[in-house]
Amino acid sequence: MELGLKGRTALVLGAGGGLGGAIARTLADEGAKVAAADLDKAAATATVEAIAEAGGEAIALEWDLSLIDDVDGKVGEVETRLGSIDILVAVTGGPPPGPASVQNPETWRKFFDSMVVSVMSIADRVLPGMRERGWGRIITSTSSGVAAPIPNLGISNALRLSLVGWSKTVAAEVGKDGVTCNVVMPGRVATKRITFLDEKKAERENRSVEDVRAESHAAIPMGRYGEPHEYADMVAFLASERAGYVTGSQIRIDGGYIPSI
Repeated sequence: MELGLKGRTALVLGAGGGLGGAIARTLADEGAKVAAADLDKAAATATVEAIAEAGGEAIALEWDLSLIDDVDGKVGEVETRLGSIDILVAVTGGPPPGPASVQNPETWRKFFDSMVVSVMSIADRVLPGMRERGWGRIITSTSSGVAAPIPNLGISNALRLSLVGWSKTVAAEVGKDGVTCNVVMPGRVATKRITFLDEKKAERENRSVEDVRAESHAAIPMGRYGEPHEYADMVAFLASERAGYVTGSQIRIDGGYIPSI
């Protein structure tokens, strides 16, 4: 299937991680020019090197999403080096495990800036150009916790859900201009983040990681964790010409894991 991504410019946040890296590589495989942004410059560079080895075009950006004042300059750098941004894929790092209650207000502010305000600010920076050109894609990666809150991930559950409301609202505002705005929700996808969460759960419950992982697999109808490339394939479709009538949606890539309807 021709996705119509050749020559498009994509900015992928969190592109040094498991999900973001897979998305960046998949978009590049489809012919997009990719700006791979991550707090960890070495990780972003590794993604870019993998893209280059496969014959794609990409640049690496060190980007601390908590620094909201840097948004204009960072986006400007991408525009100078790769051209106007057609696709924004926001994958933001997860906060540490913990309850939603009795959290320090500064903790909420810190992660609200890096996980939420950053995405809104970057979208606000690229949306005028997308609307003027009559084409654009904004795809926000959240978590299964926005559909069914995950125990002991209180900060993530609360903050990521705010991005769902924002995305749905923006979709209604820009749809007539040829811009789509969607949310993707991973279930249990085999990344370092999932390994970390499994290890923390095993530690809290005094169990082996293997036991925790087996329990998780048993709760997934497909009986396994997803692969990052499976997640990235859906994102690439939503970024494509073929998904021009899909907007304001929440797409689950979860192997049937999320229990809510």
